[in-house]
Amino acid sequence: MNAQVKASERSIRPMSDADLDRVVVIERGAYEFPWSPGVFRDCLRVGYDCWVLERPSGIDGYGIMHVAVGEAHVLNLCIDVAAQGRGLGRALLGRLVELAEGARARTVLLEVRPSNYRARRLYAGMGFNEIGVRRGYYPGRQGREDALVLVRRLSGPERG
Repeated sequence: MNAQVKASERSIRPMSDADLDRVVVIERGAYEFPWSPGVFRDCLRVGYDCWVLERPSGIDGYGIMHVAVGEAHVLNLCIDVAAQGRGLGRALLGRLVELAEGARARTVLLEVRPSNYRARRLYAGMGFNEIGVRRGYYPGRQGREDALVLVRRLSGPERG
């Protein structure tokens, strides 16, 4: 049986305030040090690209990205732990990359914990490459954890 979710079984739409309770539940289930509800509200308020991935069963993930001065920065990308491994992260990240291209960004950047092997495989498979390390970026149980900085360069006739 193929675990991938068909495009017709999901939609990716802008996040709204009404989605925040579910988004926070997903965040808390996936991360030991989750964002607070206020951080999500602030992202919506300042106009970041905030999206949810929804299936008939409900919201299974979300992505938040900021685009400015030719650069897109994926701030948070998360799929509900129970829905992982079905291609949803790939679909959502693909949509964020499309939005970055539409905003004429030349690059998409993101940070990832070195210990997050599943996310690192996803990003590598989507064309992201490591360009640096942010020391002590993430909170951890035994102090701080570094972040790998990844980039995907975007190309197109208008970017040169």
